[in-house]
Amino acid sequence: MDVTSKLILVTGGLGFIGKYFVKHCLDLGHFVTNVDVVNYAADRLANAQFLKHHNYRHLKEDIVSLSHLPESDFIVNFAAESHVDNSIADNRQFCHSNILGVQRLLELARAKQSGAPRFVQISTDEVYGDILQGRHTETDPLRPSNPYSATKAAADVLVLGWARTYGLCYNIVRMTNNYGLNQYPEKLIPKSAWRMRRGLPALMHGDGSYLRSWLHVEDSVQAVLTVMEKGEPTGIYNVHGDTELANIEVLRRLAVILGVAEKDAYVQIPNRVGQDIRYSMDDSRMRALGWKPQRDFDLELRKIAGEDDFRRFL
Repeated sequence: MDVTSKLILVTGGLGFIGKYFVKHCLDLGHFVTNVDVVNYAADRLANAQFLKHHNYRHLKEDIVSLSHLPESDFIVNFAAESHVDNSIADNRQFCHSNILGVQRLLELARAKQSGAPRFVQISTDEVYGDILQGRHTETDPLRPSNPYSATKAAADVLVLGWARTYGLCYNIVRMTNNYGLNQYPEKLIPKSAWRMRRGLPALMHGDGSYLRSWLHVEDSVQAVLTVMEKGEPTGIYNVHGDTELANIEVLRRLAVILGVAEKDAYVQIPNRVGQDIRYSMDDSRMRALGWKPQRDFDLELRKIAGEDDFRRFL
């Protein structure tokens, strides 16, 4: 980004992608206000490190009940409930955070009489639904398949509505599956690595043939920063990882790294309700800004397999 320090309001900055983003912003000399309610997946150790930085402050508040919007040049909204299985079991908190939370932030942003911040909504490839062949583009219709992706799609549409009606500057950044160190162990890679290391099999939906594209969290953060610096102030950007793998192949690679025989590495469990077969996006618009993924999947997977800091979430 521009070397000039920015005032950046981050929501959900103790979540997985959010904490990496906060760290990069502080390293770049920006002033960061992090609004995070500190839920079950929040990284409290990361927050303790951030609080040592004079450019950082943490507001422990729910974005739905936020009464005041600190001065900012950008609002970057990472705050969301994100685990699909949880949304299928009980979707109330997903509607609360992912829809009403975005509505509240948009209202606070548009109430600024002058110098309204640019609103950057962090979204997901799942809003498009699955695609068996080819890739989704930013202009494709949204066809979410589960409560989680439905609430994220609703949030995207709210952003578009507020932009059209109130002239709000915005970006929507839609990402493929993120992975990396210090991810809460409910997602496929950290949960499976954790279970295998404890002598337990990973849990695999169905036959494991479902395809996902993997994007390292550091590459995700660089994509968001690139959009903030170079992106059009009213644009949607797909951000796609270069590694597309079936879930069973991810588990096989973890098993090899950890020295676990394949017969002991995973067990099949029933398919997730509304299971998506494959996600894939065309991110040529993003790459035209000069961004592309830098991290090697297999190398980073080895780092995650050797990770011993899951205790930060226990």
